[in-house]
Amino acid sequence: MLNPPTKRSLCPQCRRPVTACICQWVTSIANVPAVLILQHPLEVNNAKGSARLLHLCLQMASLVEGEQFEEQQLQSLLHAGNQLPVLLYPSTTQNDADDLRYEAPEFVLQGQVPCNLRLVILDATWRKSRKMLYLNPLLQQLPRFSLQDMPASHYRIRKAHAPDQLSTLEAVCYALMQLEQDEGKYLPLLRAFDGFVGQQMGFRPLQINP
Repeated sequence: MLNPPTKRSLCPQCRRPVTACICQWVTSIANVPAVLILQHPLEVNNAKGSARLLHLCLQMASLVEGEQFEEQQLQSLLHAGNQLPVLLYPSTTQNDADDLRYEAPEFVLQGQVPCNLRLVILDATWRKSRKMLYLNPLLQQLPRFSLQDMPASHYRIRKAHAPDQLSTLEAVCYALMQLEQDEGKYLPLLRAFDGFVGQQMGFRPLQINP
């Protein structure tokens, strides 16, 4: 008789199997704009995802799982502390996104006080993030902050459609650098991300060339 499978022990902090714990890469950063991570359900148990590490590292960050949110709940999440929510997302208009009900205003950094901002990130694949945007009209109406001319991603463990297509962690780091006008502050977190990526690469089966 076969023994029933046993559940693997999980780390209580990063929620990963103890053998794949990522807590060694946690680097505490006192971010000034708050960060709200809206995580698609398909990303929750994705070992390659970077959102959990990001959430553990940023002192002012919230992570909420879901695809379509109840309007009152989303309003509370976006406007907690009377901060201005800003969506980190590529620029789109109704001309090239006719499935969206609203055309988002462009976020203008000049004159903004970083501590009064809440950076909102959709942790999902490109396709799923578009669906989250479609299902939540409140997100469509947020000022849109788009990253431009980004360096190549270090995210070697997931397939990207372009060299500068970034992980959630990288995108948030570069956005916070711009919002706070401080590049050096987030370099330790990017170095921690390199360690995380290296760890995940180590779990891949060894490729033997013929």
